[in-house]
Amino acid sequence: MIAKAIGSIQNWKYIFKTLAKNKARSILTALGIIIGVWAVIVLVAIGNGLREYINDQFESLGSNAVYVMPINEAQLKGQAGGFGAGFATSFDEKDVEKLKKIKTAKYVVPAASVSNSLSFKNKDWIVELIGTTREFEQAQNFKPGIGRFFNSAEQSRGKNVVVIGWKVKEELFGEEDPVGKRVKIDNKFFKIVGVIEQKGGAGLGSSMDNHAFIPYKALWGLTEKKEFNFILITAENKDQIDPLKEEIKTILLKKYDKDDFSVTDQSQLLGTINKVLGVLTLGLAGIAAISLIVGGVGIMNVMLVSVQERTREVGLRKAVGATNSDILFQFLCESVILSVVGGIIGLVFAIIVTLIINRFFPATITLWSIILAIAVSAAVGIVFGIAPARKASKLAPVDALRYE
Repeated sequence: MIAKAIGSIQNWKYIFKTLAKNKARSILTALGIIIGVWAVIVLVAIGNGLREYINDQFESLGSNAVYVMPINEAQLKGQAGGFGAGFATSFDEKDVEKLKKIKTAKYVVPAASVSNSLSFKNKDWIVELIGTTREFEQAQNFKPGIGRFFNSAEQSRGKNVVVIGWKVKEELFGEEDPVGKRVKIDNKFFKIVGVIEQKGGAGLGSSMDNHAFIPYKALWGLTEKKEFNFILITAENKDQIDPLKEEIKTILLKKYDKDDFSVTDQSQLLGTINKVLGVLTLGLAGIAAISLIVGGVGIMNVMLVSVQERTREVGLRKAVGATNSDILFQFLCESVILSVVGGIIGLVFAIIVTLIINRFFPATITLWSIILAIAVSAAVGIVFGIAPARKASKLAPVDALRYE
């Protein structure tokens, strides 16, 4: 009987005619689904975009890197920020010299990191200021967009020279060439010798474009702390990463406890970050999905009212030969159509909003999120449309015709 009702062209014509007749009510009924689908897709798109951005950033920094940090692995997994100061343990020049003796280590690059302000004329800009060695350029696959990285002589003497990221250049100098100009950091002037090639990052402050690099001794002159926040060590190839990590641990365990430091490669760091982002994305999507349930309840309420209003209509249809299956199919289809159309409209709005957001922040709509949103919309229409449809199909023709 249901199959016959589905195949009836007359039933379909009647369903669309009824929905078109009550345009305002149909749109308002679908509004909850529109908002729900829009919210779910946009939030998932932001989460996916952010994950892709971080993956790209790590890939651009080379895949053979090992990070030695003064923080244990349990703390590392809960660390939300970057390689900032404030940990109980720190590394010194002696640690770096010992690690440089590892034969499988291509580069051993110490670094200290602080947030600071760069000033030029009447402009100020907050950056992540990295004090490091000249090998940082090779270890992180940096390329100078303008000028150069600081050299060995400038490094050893702790000269006040600085290499800035592309975002810093745009904020302080615009289209002007900054090489040779001086910026102020903590009342000391630093000469700009180069600008790192643009890395991108959709305006995120954590992007390498918003970093500045100076010789580590020059940074020590600003902070008065002769210590490193982390040490970057690169292997000749990926196959040497695990043996390299073991050698690093063996050397550091002679001085530090195992809970005083962590030795992590990029895949571990990326895995930890992706897990955090995955949980965050699912949480945001779950919160947004509540509006889909609210929208479904709205559809059920409106359809129940519709059954009440159209009781005589149902009686007339049954009197001229419509079966219970015809009535059930009619009301259920109205519910599903409203829900699916709402889902499609929500999807269109989500795509438009995502394209706008993508100009300022990474956001990527995936095929699975589109399919899931439309499938959930249809499911909501079915689940919340069954009760009104069953109620309508159970009406007795005589009672329905007498209804006022």
